[in-house]
Amino acid sequence: MSQTIPQQPNEYNMKVVRQFTVMTIIWGIVGMALGVLIAAQLVWPELNFNTPWLTYSRLRPLHTNAVIFAFGTSALFATSYYVVQKTCKVSLFSDKLAAFTFWGWQAVIVAAVITLPLGLTSTKEYAELEWPIDILIAIVWIAYLIVFFGTLAIRKTSHIYVANWFYGGFIVVIAMLHIVNSLAVPVDFTKSY
Repeated sequence: MSQTIPQQPNEYNMKVVRQFTVMTIIWGIVGMALGVLIAAQLVWPELNFNTPWLTYSRLRPLHTNAVIFAFGTSALFATSYYVVQKTCKVSLFSDKLAAFTFWGWQAVIVAAVITLPLGLTSTKEYAELEWPIDILIAIVWIAYLIVFFGTLAIRKTSHIYVANWFYGGFIVVIAMLHIVNSLAVPVDFTKSY
């Protein structure tokens, strides 16, 4: 009679998944509240309180960036980090790099919250952020790519689940779109063409 050796349970990095999940909820509330405010400003323009950084034209890009990039992308970070660990039966490739993606992405969002109401934009729809923030986005996204594909490379399963193919495809395509679409010639720290 052979004795089976109990397998050690996998220790997954759920801290970064929780962090992104919590921020998904927070940024969702913030982004959608901004949407309600700017919608109300269409009826009651005085809701900008004669303050330039509270006008519709300054808050609309902030609203769209908050909903798409802060809320939506935080949800994609959280779910992709959860799914890749569970389907590959390994912890993330690098916990430190995963933590960098969390804090780096939050820094991008906070920079957007500061610069967009001040009117510091590249004026490109859905790519309004200026070049220093674009560089940070590219660095964080490349770190994300390394964590995700590094986790796939060290997987304990023989195959790659289809969800990971979709996540991997989205990560690569967004990296290409962002880097190509955000190419700019800096004039100074807050302006580029």
